[in-house]
Amino acid sequence: MRSYRDLFRTPEFTPFFLSYAAYNAALTIGGLSLATLVYRATDSPLLSAMSMFGPQLAQVLGATFLLSGADRLRPRSTLAGMGLAFAALTAVLALPGLPIWAVFGVVLVQGLIASLGGGVTGGLLNEILPKDGFVLGRSVFNMASGLMQVIGFATGGALLALLSPRTCLLLAAALYLMSALGYRLGLTARPPRSSGRPSVAATWRTNALLWSSRRRRLTYLGLWIPNGLVVGCDSLYVSYAPHAAGALFACGALGMFVGDVIIGRFVPPALRPRLATPLLLLLATPYLLFVLRPGVVLAALAVCLSNVGFAASLVQQERLMSLTPDAMAGHALGLRSAGMLTMQGVAAALAGTVAQLTSPATGMTVMAAASLAVTGCLAWGWRRAGARPAAVEA
Repeated sequence: MRSYRDLFRTPEFTPFFLSYAAYNAALTIGGLSLATLVYRATDSPLLSAMSMFGPQLAQVLGATFLLSGADRLRPRSTLAGMGLAFAALTAVLALPGLPIWAVFGVVLVQGLIASLGGGVTGGLLNEILPKDGFVLGRSVFNMASGLMQVIGFATGGALLALLSPRTCLLLAAALYLMSALGYRLGLTARPPRSSGRPSVAATWRTNALLWSSRRRRLTYLGLWIPNGLVVGCDSLYVSYAPHAAGALFACGALGMFVGDVIIGRFVPPALRPRLATPLLLLLATPYLLFVLRPGVVLAALAVCLSNVGFAASLVQQERLMSLTPDAMAGHALGLRSAGMLTMQGVAAALAGTVAQLTSPATGMTVMAAASLAVTGCLAWGWRRAGARPAAVEA
């Protein structure tokens, strides 16, 4: 499967794609609105970064206790339920007078619920599409995320100039409701991919099995750490350029969109495995420019170029699927998502702390340099392991 036409002719793909896009638009507008609300209330780069990326920190709890549900719950019901839960919690965040501690309590609950999302979505996509369509389908979902970020951050920035952050949060809640409705009406009721009830023991057992392979470990670390550190740079946009953060986020999403189109549609499958390290280097290098404290225009160009490198995750996810049995696909992708988002939350906290002590520009530079160092170590590890995985590892 090499064409978008074939992809969208696949039964259920179009409603799945549209519902996912609505969910990401809500996530984008809601995150920017909440970060702006917290920054205006506290004038703190750390708290602003954590309000936007804090839900990711809760992913580590989901990966530890809940992730077995990615293959043991009914996909349609789970995705629709997540949309409804996010709509309700985002509406709570819009309540006037909600104290900051309560805001972060809601953010924690959102992260716990979201910890299932990556695994359920990835596993269902792997089920809907044939094997040769996974990378193309995953790239289109990444493109949807990127495009919704472009639209969402641009729209969110414009809305925040006209409306209050709380009103924008209510608009995000309405989009979450739309996504829940799309999942409920557009997807077929499928049974779980694996038998048994979700449990902590099953989660730990499967996590241990996935982690037992050295190549899978290296793949997971490559998916989690370099891009997580760069997201720490992203978390400082609001404090770096308070009146142009939406433009920086939109330019970053545009770069991500371009990278996914190129890798997913035009790069031959035989070439893709060689591109993970170059793309990760591209992801971090432009942020070194922030040591010079560039203006908004130059910063936006650097961000756009950098985010092309996020397409490395497509290459790495394809590698992960080649190393993982089908029965664990949802759990494996869920662990990828939970670990990645957890690292993004950790990086946001680290970047916010550095920015609090120095400046947002220094925080971005430090996180980019750390990402480059980790990428170099992982490339060395792959050379020692034998670079190209060829078979599923149980």
